[in-house]
Formats: sequence, structure tokens, C-alpha cells
Amino acid sequence: MYVAVKGGERAIDNAHAWLAEERRGDPAVPELTIPQIREQMALAVNRVMAEGSLYDPDLAALAIKQARGDLIEAVFLIRAYRTTLPRLAASSPVDTAAMAVDRRVSATFKDLPGGQVLGPTFDYTHRLLDFALMAAGEAPIAVQSEAAPPQRVPHVTGFLNRDGLIEPTQASDATPPDLTREPLELPATRPLRLQAITRGDEGFILSMAYSTQRGYGRTHAFVGELRIGRVAVAVDIPELGFAVEIGEVELTECETVNQFKGSKTEPPQFTRGYGLVFGQSERKAIAMSLVDRALRWQELDEDFTGAPAQDEEFVLMHCDNIQATGFLEHIKLPHYVDFQAELELVRRLRAEAQALREAAE
Repeated sequence: MYVAVKGGERAIDNAHAWLAEERRGDPAVPELTIPQIREQMALAVNRVMAEGSLYDPDLAALAIKQARGDLIEAVFLIRAYRTTLPRLAASSPVDTAAMAVDRRVSATFKDLPGGQVLGPTFDYTHRLLDFALMAAGEAPIAVQSEAAPPQRVPHVTGFLNRDGLIEPTQASDATPPDLTREPLELPATRPLRLQAITRGDEGFILSMAYSTQRGYGRTHAFVGELRIGRVAVAVDIPELGFAVEIGEVELTECETVNQFKGSKTEPPQFTRGYGLVFGQSERKAIAMSLVDRALRWQELDEDFTGAPAQDEEFVLMHCDNIQATGFLEHIKLPHYVDFQAELELVRRLRAEAQALREAAE
């Protein structure tokens, strides 16, 4: 806070009022409502929920409106609100094999059990501005086939696992540490790394993943499967002795299949990268799975090539956009005393240098 600015609280109040006026924009234009943002800016809402670690589309939409569309500021608002919420219970691990999929594609198997479901995606659009969206009109409606009863959709990597061609999953009953309640400590376990990456800035994780594809790391990945859909969330009720479904969440899950030459203890086989994100966020989920695989070099007994995406401390300590924003933007706050000290130091050094030059002449 600019406590030293002339005007004090009055100036700050006026700054808040001016911000609210700018947020509203032209009063002649109808104001955006929370349902409009939630329903028509769903991908922005999903990103705020994922990086804010809070699944609530209405609150995410409110944060986007309050932040004037600044998604990092919206994430900050959601995380701040999240700290005020009581923790009532811990849910059971979600079963993504029971997901009601809206989209499910594989780049490794053409004919996979359950079929490929293209779903709503930009992949097949022409990336041309649609000026029809500037005019009022009804949106086209997709032709819906007769709904089939929900059934389990097995993961593609399970077929490779059945033949021993991919590393087995490492199941554990141990409760992983919670990054939202405990500070990050290095070296981090894989569950903790995955938490940090899924909360990390999408742009940063994307750039790290892209770097591995360009050779800065040991990742050559195929998308084994990418799926988007809704899964049930259940909570164990001790008094009842069984779990009760309390709702459902939309998730994007990505499993990548990666090359692995083998080691002294492991035969040549494929390895895994994993990504799981709130909402429809396939770019983030794919990027997350590539970075996850790059960070596993040590447990897979691979060489460290010095690539940024392989450096656990570099990735985990710089991926959080809230920490990065706070440290970056703090330099615009008053540093008058520090700067005056630096200014006096530079003047003294210049005077000493000038004196030496004069003495030499």
C-alpha cells in the first residue's frame, strides 16, 4: 500500500472508486452477469478454478468479473477466499475410468475400446474470425445421438500394461502431502510435484513442456489418451460405514506414453507422464504430463541433461503465478529509502573515480 502517497486514505478510496468505474465500462453497454461469464467464458473459468485450487464456477466467474478479465488476479482472489473456508472432510480418490466422457481421443490407438469421442474442441476449426458472433442470433445445435447408458471407459495405457510394455502404476495407500496446507519442500515427491504443476501458471507449464519437445530434456511423448468429462466425488461417512456421493466435477486427464531405453534394473519399456486439471483444459493437462515425465529422470535412472524442465527446483519454485506476481509487482511499491541509499553509493563511487582520474593526470 502506498502509505506515503499524498492524500492517504482519501487517495486510496478514490483509486478504488476509479477502478470500479473502469471495471464497469460504458454504462450504455449492458453489464456482464456472473451466469454469462460462467456459461460463455467457461475456459477462462476453468483456468481460474484449476490454478486457484477451488472448484466453484460461480466464484471463479465472479473473480474474473472483479479482476476485469485479469486471470492471474482472479486466481489470487480465489486463493485468498479459499483460505477462509473450513475443511469439513477429505473426499475419496476420484475414479476417472468411470468418467462420463464428453471428449476422449488417443494419438496411439485408432480403434480403442469405447471409441474416440471428438467432443467440443477447437482442433478442427479454421482459426478464422467468425464475424457472425458479433450479430445476435441463435447458436447452432449439435445433432445428438441416442444417449447410451454410462459405462466404464478403461484407460488406454491399461492395454499396454496388460502386455508389460509400460511401467506399472505405483499405487500407494499413503495420504500424499497437501500443498495448500503445507509449504513446498524440496526434494518433492511426485504427488507433491503434480499438485504444484496443476496449480502452476498455464503459460509457464506450456513453455516448459514445449522446451522438452525441442530437445531440452528426455521427453518424446505420444498422447496415450486425453479425456474430458465429469466424475463423481464421494466422501466416506464413518457413521454410515460407506462413501456417499456429494456431487461431481469436470476434469481433464492426460496420460502420455514416453520412450524409455531401460536401465540396470528395468527392461526397455514405455513410461508415463500424467496430467489432471479442473474443467476443460487440455492444453494444460498435456503440458503438465510432459513436465511430469521430464521431472522423473532421477527415479527412472536417466541422465540429467541440465534442461530447465528437468530441474525440480527451477520448475516448482517458478511455476506459481501468484508467488511470481507478488514478487514481481512488489517492486512498484515505495522503495524510497533503498533507492536513496543506492543513489548516494553511486554518487560516492563516481566522486572517488573522478578523484583518481584527476590524481593520475
